[in-house]
Amino acid sequence: MRIGIVVDSACDLPPDWLAAHGIHLLPVTVRIGQSQFVDLRDERATLDFIDSHVTGRHTAETSAFPAEKIKALFLEQLVIDYDYVFCLTVTRHRSQIHENATHASFAILNEYKPVRAQAGHTTPFALRIVDSQQVFAGQGILPVEAVRLRDAGATAPEIRSRLEFLAERSYAYMAPRDLGYLRARIKHRGDRSVSLLAALIGGALDIKPILHCHRGDTGPVGKIRGFESAAEKLFAFAADRVRAGLLTPTLCLSYGGELEQMRALPGYAALVAACDEHHVERFETVMSLTGMINVGAGSLTVGFAAPPHAFA
Repeated sequence: MRIGIVVDSACDLPPDWLAAHGIHLLPVTVRIGQSQFVDLRDERATLDFIDSHVTGRHTAETSAFPAEKIKALFLEQLVIDYDYVFCLTVTRHRSQIHENATHASFAILNEYKPVRAQAGHTTPFALRIVDSQQVFAGQGILPVEAVRLRDAGATAPEIRSRLEFLAERSYAYMAPRDLGYLRARIKHRGDRSVSLLAALIGGALDIKPILHCHRGDTGPVGKIRGFESAAEKLFAFAADRVRAGLLTPTLCLSYGGELEQMRALPGYAALVAACDEHHVERFETVMSLTGMINVGAGSLTVGFAAPPHAFA
């Protein structure tokens, strides 16, 4: 069975890795004033766009890939190239992508047969829309596992069961760099994940919150003075999780800037050593444009799948 994998461009995985494994993208469109950018996970283009729009980002608008375009992508290509497709989306609590993909799936399943027949395929086509329940680096866990299982010859039902298991047990942690920007963005979106008062106090005292996403719920789990100290704490916590044992041999990192800046942060080298010692593969990438628009440039995120735990 030919198994395909689709992710949206908010998924923080390296573009080269996505391309090498034939993973298809549902792009996100960002509008800042009169400027528009389609996020196709081109790291250089993303950084250049952010640099050229320093002001106005907190009022930017993002647009999920529409249901009609998702339908067209499947009917024009994916129902021919594959027999079963997993579409892995950012948490439905943060984006319309999951809703659009689910809406499109009904039309796809109703209309694929003549398309496949014309291409010479007589077998059925199936797809599964999976809510990763995650954001940023946390969203990368499921596609990596899907590729590993596909390459190992797992069946579609086996992959589906494993992905749904991991979605419930994936975690993302983030240290934002600029709380003033995050406060403005929260106010613009009407988001209550971090209170405006807490953001104001944090900005005044240089206190950085550690934010957390699990099963689609987001909120603060800690506060550290200074961004570098917050990054060091986050790296040390991730290293502790690696030593305690992850549910997949995968750790995802994303950063809202040049990766060399992330790698120079305190605690990074110790995390790398822990991953190497415990045979955990690291995936490092520039944060998606959608991510940087929503939480600010210079933010750091870590994602993994693990048993229940507390941030400490």
